[in-house]
Amino acid sequence: MFMGTFEHGLDAKGRVIIPAKLRENLGESFVVTFGLDGCLFAYPMEEWEDFANQLKALPGTKEARKLQRYFLAGAASCEVDKQGRTLIPANLRDKAGLVKDIVFVGVLQKIEIWSKERWEENDDYGNVDEIAEHMSEFGLSF
Repeated sequence: MFMGTFEHGLDAKGRVIIPAKLRENLGESFVVTFGLDGCLFAYPMEEWEDFANQLKALPGTKEARKLQRYFLAGAASCEVDKQGRTLIPANLRDKAGLVKDIVFVGVLQKIEIWSKERWEENDDYGNVDEIAEHMSEFGLSF
């Protein structure tokens, strides 16, 4: 399980150090793809296969096909080098606005990769009490 928030810088070649605490569960080879809310998602191979199977099982509706294309068209296999770095492909960096400062956020089975600027824009929990009121609808309790 992934959790925590970590900041690192992107180098001129598009490489970033994967935080050691996240790297343990991510493995040496993993998949990065378009995420939601302006970030990227990084999945360990086993979790990626589970997610891909869920996408595969979707009905043949237009919305399902769009979801499949969205997550699969930009997906890229990545590897961690001996220094703990990975190269994030240019198309993914561009989509997520990754230029210099990167924020990694552990979210259960995946890692979200954010530009620091976008993270700070989306890091608004001012309405968390309102969100918490609806948690029971999802079967969650404190």
